[in-house]
Amino acid sequence: MRLLLLVSLIVFSLFADEKSDRYERGKTLYFQKGCSNCHGSRAEGTGNYPSLANRAKGFMTYKLNTFRKGVAETPMQEMMIGFAASLSDADIDAITTFLSDYVDEQTEKYDPAYETWGDGGS
Repeated sequence: MRLLLLVSLIVFSLFADEKSDRYERGKTLYFQKGCSNCHGSRAEGTGNYPSLANRAKGFMTYKLNTFRKGVAETPMQEMMIGFAASLSDADIDAITTFLSDYVDEQTEKYDPAYETWGDGGS
């Protein structure tokens, strides 16, 4: 029983490390490939561009694969074809891992009280 528990813990830790590596790689690709220019630095969406943070991984994988094949459902989506064309399967897996498990690291770094500095707190 102890051996089974030990093996289970080892396998789980290896999977967790692999997923963490994919998350970090996806985060890097998200910014390198220019995704943040339209979808926002927090994947929150901007203007006509949808939010991608914490969306279903399967759905985003399907959409990126469809764009990579040169298929778009609307004229607005057609711009994604050029971005997705150069993505490998591993790139898509990493980006969708990052987006589906997105954690807003900026939340802890921003304090709205900073907006009142210098105005007397009013």
